[in-house]
Amino acid sequence: MTVEIQQATPSAGGKSLSFSARAFPWIIVAAIGAIAFFWEGLISLGVSWARPEYSYGPMVPLITAYLTLREIHHRPVKPVEGGRLLGIFAFVLAIFLGLIGNLAQIPDVITYGFIVYIGALILLLAGTREGWRFWPGWLHLIFMLPLPQFIYLHVSTDLQHISSVLGVFFVELANVPVFLDGNIIDLGTYKLQVAEACSGLRYLFPLFSFGWMMAVLYNGPNWHRVIIFASTVPVTIVMNSIRIGITGLLVNAYGIEQAEGFLHFFEGWIIFIACTAILYVEALILWRFFSFGGQREAHVLYVDFEGILQPLKKFGSLRATKSFIAAALIIVAAGAAWQLRPTAPPADISRVPLGVFPLQLDEWQGQNVPVDAATKDVLGADDYVNANYQSGSQMVNVLMTFYRSQTEGVGIHSPEVCIPSAGWEVSNWHQQDIAVEMGNQTRMLEVNRAIIQKGLQRQLVYFWFEQRGRQTINDYEVKALSVWDTIMHGRSDGGLVRLTTPIGQAEATELADQRLQDFLPNILRLAPDYFPGL
Repeated sequence: MTVEIQQATPSAGGKSLSFSARAFPWIIVAAIGAIAFFWEGLISLGVSWARPEYSYGPMVPLITAYLTLREIHHRPVKPVEGGRLLGIFAFVLAIFLGLIGNLAQIPDVITYGFIVYIGALILLLAGTREGWRFWPGWLHLIFMLPLPQFIYLHVSTDLQHISSVLGVFFVELANVPVFLDGNIIDLGTYKLQVAEACSGLRYLFPLFSFGWMMAVLYNGPNWHRVIIFASTVPVTIVMNSIRIGITGLLVNAYGIEQAEGFLHFFEGWIIFIACTAILYVEALILWRFFSFGGQREAHVLYVDFEGILQPLKKFGSLRATKSFIAAALIIVAAGAAWQLRPTAPPADISRVPLGVFPLQLDEWQGQNVPVDAATKDVLGADDYVNANYQSGSQMVNVLMTFYRSQTEGVGIHSPEVCIPSAGWEVSNWHQQDIAVEMGNQTRMLEVNRAIIQKGLQRQLVYFWFEQRGRQTINDYEVKALSVWDTIMHGRSDGGLVRLTTPIGQAEATELADQRLQDFLPNILRLAPDYFPGL
């Protein structure tokens, strides 16, 4: 097949381009400008790729390049076709996202803007009608981006729980006595913790990319493609649960070393290869038995490398239009302006460290509770206090954490995530407005309230987020406020306040509520010293 990237020429229909120039130099200009403007996001992307769950990331652009060249190889691009209005809109959106991400110091938003920017260049270069053909390869690029941290934590926790439950189910199928306590699989002699690394995300993220590529290359109807891609989630969950079950059986039979070292790592690779094989078998079954009379192609997947690089030989003849050249100049100006901007000094946060939070609060006597290294890593806090306060037979635990930044990949580890993963069952979780008596004034405070239970133990939990003089109860509101305050005030510090009290066997929950509400004035009175407002 002869491959051409056709040059812009006048057409009888009047759709000719009024101006064109060789595109290659302007593509280089656009790339340089993008590197300068989206720099912090690109650096963050590289850091994310160093994490095990995103280590497949460098392969994603290569797969996208193949899908793009494959499309050109089959049908040459005709730049004269279609307008550039959608490309202009995408370019403006990319600049907006990049600017917000830079100002708010959120690398994830910058990388989202970078992906939109690549789509904008395609649409500006080839036109809407021709450029739209490349959306499968372009959209594939999102699989190289990390999930926002607060979403990652929720997804990881949910997958940990599901994988733990199914893993225990597979162990029980082998008639091995086992008990699940949160994410801890108790085999009697040994206990296995289904950690965050075992949630299945290390399989799910790369399998998303593989499933998308398989759906694009699949020789069958679109509804087959949707099924193939959507099945990546259940396939990952089931196979990861089987891996956990197999690990439990091996540990039960041969010792705890079966859950560590090379063997554990090797099992992970075997499971991932099995996941990809299952997707292919699924595609084969759909192609062979569910075509419903439609004509089948010769192969399930159309993978063709012959002549795939031919379009690159004609790359030099590609033409750029005024809109593409204008975009290249604008992104260079934006990149230069951002890199040459005066660097503002970090905001001065005058606060008292939580480490000196008083242990004597009226009639309550406190004692610090040590936090182990694993819990510290999970919290990720810059400062914290964890103390038990006693007044007679009554006890209240206070956990407060402080974060200097909540926008640069670090966020508050919400109790909504960590309580269930610790084996507590949560009931009656809701938001509640509390009238707190503060001397001669009454202050309204909204808290998240939950009753949690593990075995015969029951506890009442209140928690909220301190956000630079504001109290909020919603993770998403925390992020929105952090973005706004970073842009307007250069600050995204904040923290968490969690109060917990045991509920006695014969005690009414109303008494536990009253205990925490009586304790609240002590916290609210001192909180501004440790969580300063704007």
